[in-house]
Amino acid sequence: MEASYKEIESVSFTSDIKNISVAESLVDTICRENGVHEDHYGNILIAVTEAVNNAIQHGNLEDTNKKVFVSVKRNSDELCFTIKDAGEGFAFDNLPDPTAPENIEKESGRGIFLMKSLADNVAFENNGAEVTLTFKS
Repeated sequence: MEASYKEIESVSFTSDIKNISVAESLVDTICRENGVHEDHYGNILIAVTEAVNNAIQHGNLEDTNKKVFVSVKRNSDELCFTIKDAGEGFAFDNLPDPTAPENIEKESGRGIFLMKSLADNVAFENNGAEVTLTFKS
């Protein structure tokens, strides 16, 4: 990230699905304190909670001995949420299209598609064990 970004908040929590509420509270606070318009709030909330859900369920396999880390940075134009897990990552560049006819009725497999649809930019690091969601202000 550019040097002009400043970290404004960070949290960590165990990989218990109930801790998604921690991420929701963080998004609420960050959006309120940074004057995020309500039209953008929903996109940020859904994308960040989806990334946290993936970190808990797929990255850390709901192992409560493993933590999820969420940090938030901002510059004059953007908010960036980075979500990290302790997993080994995944093939993020080779995912099935959830809108393809053979996948349309599947109950899972839409998380990354949602993140990419809702965030202005999605970047994976550490083999996919870290995702940064960028939202323009």
